[in-house]
Amino acid sequence: MTDTLPAAPSAATRAPQRKLLVSLFAINAMLLACYAAFMTIFVPQQVSLVDEANKVGNLALVMTASAIGAVIIHPLVGAWSDRTRSRLGRRAPWILAGAGGAALFMMLLVAMNTLLWITVVWVLLMLALNALGTAVPAVVTDHFPRERRGVASAVIGMGTIAGMGIGVVGAGVFVENIGVGYAAFAVGIFLVAVAYVLLNRDASSADLVLRPFSWKQFLGGFWVNPIRYPDFAWAFSARFLMILAYQGVQTYLLYVLTDFIGLGVVEAAGLAGLLTITQLVAALLSTYVSGRISDRTGRRKIFVIASSLLMGGALVIPLVTPTVAGMFALAFVFGLGYGVYLSVDLALMTEVLPDEEGDAAKDLGILNVATTLPQALTPLVAWMLISLTGGYASIFVAGIVFAVLGALAILPIKSVR
Repeated sequence: MTDTLPAAPSAATRAPQRKLLVSLFAINAMLLACYAAFMTIFVPQQVSLVDEANKVGNLALVMTASAIGAVIIHPLVGAWSDRTRSRLGRRAPWILAGAGGAALFMMLLVAMNTLLWITVVWVLLMLALNALGTAVPAVVTDHFPRERRGVASAVIGMGTIAGMGIGVVGAGVFVENIGVGYAAFAVGIFLVAVAYVLLNRDASSADLVLRPFSWKQFLGGFWVNPIRYPDFAWAFSARFLMILAYQGVQTYLLYVLTDFIGLGVVEAAGLAGLLTITQLVAALLSTYVSGRISDRTGRRKIFVIASSLLMGGALVIPLVTPTVAGMFALAFVFGLGYGVYLSVDLALMTEVLPDEEGDAAKDLGILNVATTLPQALTPLVAWMLISLTGGYASIFVAGIVFAVLGALAILPIKSVR
């Protein structure tokens, strides 16, 4: 028996790339709609209803707990996905399980009315969503050659932006009737996942030969030596810093609009949707074009660096103009940069993986820790900054610093142009 994992099925057995791209757009859009709706509107609102006076600290605890769970689940699901043997292939079982679990926990979350149980069910919901979120990007390494990954990354990026718009706008509509909102998102994520699997039948992995399993190698595989793989380490650091820059404002957007800008809850929820649409429009202007240009030129780094700096610059705007108009300007400029970032970042990440054949999902899962770990840290950092300074301006300043550092972390990468 061979001890190597066979490569992904040949191009002749794969779903047509155009249909797969449309499907990736749809499932990523629905996944991000769930993230955005619950993280930006639903859960902050549910937490504030429990204890309005302590909502900032309580939200930090809730979001930190869920993000810690996500840090663990990403590499685990990635590794398990690589080793999955089924007639549905390696990724589909995890896509279905993640979506089904997420739908179930959304329905349970609406009934929770204490901080403890909100936290418990929210953590379980995020574990399910992150299992789905680990399996989907691995499809890119399974089915797209390097020269096409910029387009695939751009399509997924467009799905991300569209999903954020759908999520925040949808949550704003249901902010006063969250039971109906939770049910709508639960049905949506499950149906989209089932449709994805049915429309994109992957080759069976039931007969693929597994490498002999070793717990030592399995657990050791979650450590990627930064000396041996410096580009992987720099890419990890860059994404980590960029998510820190983005997540502080995003996590506390509802509270920023109510306490920093001075709006009521319902008005703030509605404005959050409009801001997200503004960001969506700006991002769509830059996402697909950036991905195609990146593929044609073979360059990734300059796009990620420029987009990081642009997003950092956008965070200056609310400090100068803390008004509704300033928030719209922030959304538009940030959206332009975020669109470029999303269009190229995933493509860059897939090109620095230590082993993109046998362990692609596991390695992408480790890179996804660079997304989930700062999500765990950001609420606590933001809470401390707000508590120490007495206002929300400090999280914009911190975001600017992290964005610039994230851009600088891209420079040392050598294996990608």
